[in-house]
Amino acid sequence: MSLQTLPRETQATAVTAIIRDDAEALRIARTLAEDFKQQSATRDRERRLPHQELEAFSRSGLWGISVPKAFGGAGVSNVTLAEVIRIISAADASLGQIPQNHFYALEVLRVNGSPAQQARLYAEVLAGQRFGNALAELGTKTAHDRTTRLSRDGNGWRINGRKFYATGALYAQRIPTSVVDENGVQQLAFVPANATGLSVIDDWSGFGQRTTGSGSVVFDNVYVDADDVVPFQTAFERPTTVGPLAQILHAAIDTGIARAAFEDALHFVRTRTRPWIDSGIEKAVDDPLTLHSFGKLGIRLHAAEALLERSGEFLDRAQAETTPENLAQASIAVAEARAISTEISLEAGSTLFELAGSQATLAEHGLDRHWRNARVHTLHDPVRWKYHAIGNYYLNDVNPPRRGTI
Repeated sequence: MSLQTLPRETQATAVTAIIRDDAEALRIARTLAEDFKQQSATRDRERRLPHQELEAFSRSGLWGISVPKAFGGAGVSNVTLAEVIRIISAADASLGQIPQNHFYALEVLRVNGSPAQQARLYAEVLAGQRFGNALAELGTKTAHDRTTRLSRDGNGWRINGRKFYATGALYAQRIPTSVVDENGVQQLAFVPANATGLSVIDDWSGFGQRTTGSGSVVFDNVYVDADDVVPFQTAFERPTTVGPLAQILHAAIDTGIARAAFEDALHFVRTRTRPWIDSGIEKAVDDPLTLHSFGKLGIRLHAAEALLERSGEFLDRAQAETTPENLAQASIAVAEARAISTEISLEAGSTLFELAGSQATLAEHGLDRHWRNARVHTLHDPVRWKYHAIGNYYLNDVNPPRRGTI
């Protein structure tokens, strides 16, 4: 376990592209994904942290695509945002997850930030800055409770506390942090990563999503400017799209993992039908059980991808007109996509072994990473409660709760 300061080379120095529209965002994502896929299995096997890949990712302009047009960004649709994350996740699931909380923080900024905060922080993102996160805590009564404190110090604040599962903090220039102020109200502090007293600990040891940098963050009397603190709790006390925005990105990650497992299973079975043949040449497969399994997987994968796109459309409508009704419809649509993406990512990763046989378990192939990645990432929040919320909505006309997990 090593205590780290963030690498100085990750500070924004190079020129970052500005993406102008949805089509450009998708084109660049597909191009990057081709590169990211090449060493994905190696990075996972060796736990090689993707500093270079993240530089290319953020310099491409993709980390700024949700910045509203009024502030110089592309303001892409949520359909496009989810598709970008799905494309990257299919190439490397860790790289797909790292910006999830970056976009989450930008959504909090959009709905709760002052115009001055929005202008300044959006400009940082468009210049290539990456935002991580420090939200979750260990030892609290519920997953939503926070003990990290924000206390007044002159015109600013001091932060004291410890966070875990801080995905992306290891690579970030700012670390948005959930804190409780002197009145017991949660705020989101956009803390500079080089702040005195802030330590990022690379102690993430999950067997999946191995290079997300989801370690711990310690705040030891860290000073933060008042201008860097944005209201957070109020984003869930009124209708906002913060919750479903967070969840659609998780659904996109899992859908990408499922697509990667499916494509690798297709290739492996086509080229290695019999264990003593390894010609690399694709062959016809006529085993009825194998055909049935691929048919079933293909249908469910396409359903997941369709529900992901559909949920983005609902979310776009809710952002354009954030009424309780539109928000509820969006949250339910996203929950549906999240539920099926959880199931298909696990099913695709597991079925890959059944179809490809014992050779698929060899470390040199790296095929086990798909199931490991799905098993770890789908534990982010329990899918069983999504079914409960969906059923309650359809059967009893009860809107889902407003929080980041639905």
